[in-house]
Amino acid sequence: MSNTLPKLHNAMWPGLVGKGDGEGQEPPISLERMLDLTAAANVNGQKFEGIDYFLFLPHTDPNASDDEIKKIADQIASRGFSVGSLVAPVWPGTVGDSAMGDDAQQAKFLDAVKMACRIAKVFNSTGIRKYGVIRIDSAEFGIAKWRENPKANTARIIDTFKKAAAIAKDNGERLAAEGEICWAGMHSWKDMLDVLEGVGDKNALGFQADLAHTYLYTLGYNAPEHALLKEGYSEAEFYAAYEKMTDALRPWTIDFHVAQNDGTVHGAGSHDKTGKHCRADDPNGKLDIVKCAGYWLKDAQARGIQHICWDGCMFPNAVLETPGTWNTILDTMIKVRDAHGWS
Repeated sequence: MSNTLPKLHNAMWPGLVGKGDGEGQEPPISLERMLDLTAAANVNGQKFEGIDYFLFLPHTDPNASDDEIKKIADQIASRGFSVGSLVAPVWPGTVGDSAMGDDAQQAKFLDAVKMACRIAKVFNSTGIRKYGVIRIDSAEFGIAKWRENPKANTARIIDTFKKAAAIAKDNGERLAAEGEICWAGMHSWKDMLDVLEGVGDKNALGFQADLAHTYLYTLGYNAPEHALLKEGYSEAEFYAAYEKMTDALRPWTIDFHVAQNDGTVHGAGSHDKTGKHCRADDPNGKLDIVKCAGYWLKDAQARGIQHICWDGCMFPNAVLETPGTWNTILDTMIKVRDAHGWS
């Protein structure tokens, strides 16, 4: 018998992150279109069961009224979806600013978390959202400034995250920090662990693991001093390194992105280069997705994980608009759940 949990979600933000009207950018894809593409996927009668959602324009005005948010909830529910994890608009140029910055920047970061909690509460009130976290990062693109004083800058990020976590906790939410090589203080598995331990409250702030981004962690892409693998590694060396990383970060992991990576980085628009998200069946993909997912999903139920989400962030529009993309992804998600899920 196939497993029924965790629920299978698709991310909506690939329709907007890195998109825009700047030079070399592709136009955003509307929320309606992303919902329809996700709803059309079908593998032997199994469909996506929910979506994860970035709380910013053009999909959502973070200042939208409660009634406007409820209309979005109706739009999502009309496709048969639940809402899971929400991405707080913490980046400069959205609502927030650097978690490593001065008091004014920190205040903007915290405002973004408050805004996300407000919208989460509206979604929760409609019954469309019954699980999931609020995703954050340090909102400090690149590591050059962080390297000027790593100890002090990490301490500042921890201070901001502690204050943000307290806000979330007061609103019945948990924050998850998504580790990526592009975010200062979160750019390696070891630095990410330092931040998590510095905050020190798994009930308020945990880790969001993404298969693409955490693969770059093992390579030490932006932190060679914390690399776990050398070029030309063997399969045995890979899984030994992968186990070391996941053993360290899994106890903190409360949200999970299924993804593929080919060992390269990619950026678009204002988004700095980070682990490239590849198609599930990319011939250059370095990951056995199902096997690697198992390292993160061990004891997932005990950590409160009730869904997993595919992250196709910065996929080209042609890939996003191809129905076959989503059937292949859904098929991969089903295999992950059958191997590591529960009922």
